[in-house]
Amino acid sequence: MANDKERARDEPYLQIGEVADRTGVTQRTLRFYEERGLLKPPSRMEGGFRLYSEEDVDRVEQIKRLQNLLGLTLAEIKEMVEAEEVKTELRATYRPDLDAEERIARLVKAIEVTERQVEIIGTKVNSLLEMKADLDAKLERYRGWVNDLREALAKENAGTVYPTR
Repeated sequence: MANDKERARDEPYLQIGEVADRTGVTQRTLRFYEERGLLKPPSRMEGGFRLYSEEDVDRVEQIKRLQNLLGLTLAEIKEMVEAEEVKTELRATYRPDLDAEERIARLVKAIEVTERQVEIIGTKVNSLLEMKADLDAKLERYRGWVNDLREALAKENAGTVYPTR
């Protein structure tokens, strides 16, 4: 039995409202993604209505995942998505019967675009690690202050004589 994605790929194109509902983004966001080159210009019906494919829906979901998970900018997301497209194209056209130099050139290109993806992610990871280190230092400082205050309070209370009844 076909899975949901396989069934969905057999379905006709979707209009902008349907894509917005499925992906949880607004129609305005979809048009913005198109303007910024994150989405390819969709097919159009007579009357100019946009028609989106399942691949477009997948791409919107990938954009959202990159934004939410990594906090990437739209420019970084565009680079990440375009790099995946380059690698998909390289895989689709890679053949064992190509001469060794051509295979090497394709693999080198795949390495280059993947290294750029790693660089983008690494920058975000380093920023998050710096932020975490700053917060860890603050926690240590705050805990030290609490301990100092507790010790001072304990010394203060140790010298206090409580009346007995």
